[in-house]
Amino acid sequence: MTTLLVVDDTPSQLELINCYLEDGGYNVIKAYDAKEGFKKALNDLPDIVITDIVMPGMSGFELCRLLKRNTATQNIRIIICSSKNGDIDKIWGMRQGADFYLTKPFGKQELLRAIQSLI
Repeated sequence: MTTLLVVDDTPSQLELINCYLEDGGYNVIKAYDAKEGFKKALNDLPDIVITDIVMPGMSGFELCRLLKRNTATQNIRIIICSSKNGDIDKIWGMRQGADFYLTKPFGKQELLRAIQSLI
């Protein structure tokens, strides 16, 4: 079973994504900020990390860089899900190591398609 780590500091958004993913048949690990997400990524080695950008302490961009620089996590695929929808945000996200950039709000099918494109 594919394991996904979802990192978002907004509990309602985290739960919505969790519901979408569990309905899609995925195993879900949750983290409420990027620091916790990095620790869980190292410990659990998920197949894909889905992360927000704007979070306290460490941004999703920083999380992407840490994951890609660490030999244990460098091959984990990353999806950024953010309300930051400017072209520069998308370009910067991809340059930080993201494999897919999804703009909020998004629907269940959009998210599941993004995941399928990376598996």
